[in-house]
Amino acid sequence: MTLPETPCGAEQSIALLQEAARLLLQSPRRHGAMVHLVGEGVVTIAGDLHDNLPNLARLAGAAGLEDGGHLVVQELIHGPSLHHGCDLSHRMLLRIAALVMAHPQSVHPLLGNHELAQYLKRGVSKGGGNSVEQFEDGLDFAFGGDAEAVSEAIDTFILAMPLAVRTPGGVLCAHSMPDAAHMHRFDVAVLDRNPTADDLKGPFGSAYMLTWGRRYDDASLAVLAGAWNVKGFVLGHMHAEMGAEVRGERAVILNSDHERGVLLKLGMQDTFNTQTFVDAAIPLQMVPVPDGVL
Repeated sequence: MTLPETPCGAEQSIALLQEAARLLLQSPRRHGAMVHLVGEGVVTIAGDLHDNLPNLARLAGAAGLEDGGHLVVQELIHGPSLHHGCDLSHRMLLRIAALVMAHPQSVHPLLGNHELAQYLKRGVSKGGGNSVEQFEDGLDFAFGGDAEAVSEAIDTFILAMPLAVRTPGGVLCAHSMPDAAHMHRFDVAVLDRNPTADDLKGPFGSAYMLTWGRRYDDASLAVLAGAWNVKGFVLGHMHAEMGAEVRGERAVILNSDHERGVLLKLGMQDTFNTQTFVDAAIPLQMVPVPDGVL
């Protein structure tokens, strides 16, 4: 498949983002901030993407969306390349919104810490300056006097992103997990509701902790697995040099934004196994970019 066409103008971009947000929130598979997948199909899971359009195209092509497949993507914005000093990764959000419009029950963008930082206008960096400011500069560059209105529509789309996707086999996909040292502050019921302003606020809002955590451990993940009735977690947020890594007994980390980035295909009923999942990860460089994308 090719990626859907996206608008260039502010009015069309705003309408696309708002409608995609509505579809995410009103999905019949969504309960609170978690999407519960059903059936016997296949779900394709990505790690952090950070504005890697060719890898998004590979993922969309590999997911079999026209045949009932599902696609889970995360950490979409704040890429490594600037244009005239601006980050133009809003275009990645428009691509994802267009995919949601085309496949409203099958494309699941998870809330990542960079999207949350952009919503909160809280500075974050990947080593090349303040990514939030560079993103706002990109909106000014692309939309001029309409940049603020587009930014508000982007905030609406970000707020509509689920925190987690759960498979029937008991695998939970999220951007990260809360730090073990702060588990006493974490409300497991955050997945049962659309996040509140307090949930999103750092450093101890539960949605914030679920996107920013790095120091979870087997004991804390066992508690969360029991609370959410899952066996293990497929996560992003942290760097995996070879694209996929085992993290303890219950977590696998994926990256999809660098030259060794991977995707993971799971059957809906597959049971969690760290090493099996890592071994099954497919290098994205082995997946062709569909014709007409670039």
